[in-house]
Amino acid sequence: MNPIQPVADRQAGAGALFAFLAFLIWGLSPIYWKALHGVGAFEIILHRILWSFAFLMPLVCIGRHWAEFKKTIKSPKMLSILLVTAILVGANWLIYIWAVNNGRVLQASLGYYINPLVNIVLGMVFLRERLRRAQAVAVVLATLGVINLTFRYGVFPWVSLALAFSFGIYGLVRKVAAVGALVGLTVETLLLTVPAGIWVFHLHHIQSGAFLYTGIKTDLLLLGTGVLTATPLLLFNLGARRITLATLGFIQYTAPTGMLLLGITLFGEPFTGIQAVTFGLIWTALAIYSWDTVRIHRKQASKREEVTHGLLPGAGIRKS
Repeated sequence: MNPIQPVADRQAGAGALFAFLAFLIWGLSPIYWKALHGVGAFEIILHRILWSFAFLMPLVCIGRHWAEFKKTIKSPKMLSILLVTAILVGANWLIYIWAVNNGRVLQASLGYYINPLVNIVLGMVFLRERLRRAQAVAVVLATLGVINLTFRYGVFPWVSLALAFSFGIYGLVRKVAAVGALVGLTVETLLLTVPAGIWVFHLHHIQSGAFLYTGIKTDLLLLGTGVLTATPLLLFNLGARRITLATLGFIQYTAPTGMLLLGITLFGEPFTGIQAVTFGLIWTALAIYSWDTVRIHRKQASKREEVTHGLLPGAGIRKS
């Protein structure tokens, strides 16, 4: 028995738990944003930016990421890239919170279900990645789901598509930035902190903002937006380092599933037969996409194993 295997198993188990908790928090976050329903979505985003930076900056120092942080802010190219991603993630946050507080949690859920399939399309368009047959089928099914909702329900699902594409493009651009998730998000919030701070000060000056004017509960909830932003991110990073991308891909559906269940049960949003057809097509697409991802992952892992043991031509001398 390989003595390293039990340690690897424990690492994988811990990683899966961390990732699950991260996506569970994201999936249940509508409860938190609903508690701030009396505050405008734009003002919530302003506070989320400010308090996220205030919470993240000490974590950069404690986690010994200071050198990476300084290197990043001294690079004009990196700052330019992160300014773009900051605007994208800010827009994603704004649309999501607006959707939650305007009774569109199901559309938000659909958006995050669609996101992995949007990533495939973006990879094909911008990175010239070739679609495998299973991926093409998944994208077609997802497209049919959107068309069904648009023409039969009579409402274009702009919230779902805006969330999926803003986050998908965010991930695409972040691929160019060679910076860790924690430092990257800290710099992104830093770049948005000055305009957000000025706007919050303006709202406070004209006494039209919620902070310090609508009660201690609202103040604490606004302060807590930083913790809500950073905690799942840290858990995600801890998990992603310990498990495979295929496993992470499965766990990520915890978030939109949580949103879907909250929308139907706790928030009482209608779930019609037309929506059921759309979600059914999306779920089928995701099942095909996930199966294909696992298949390719296992094939690549098997190939690496063969190379490691010298079983493939050109792999060197076969180990005895």
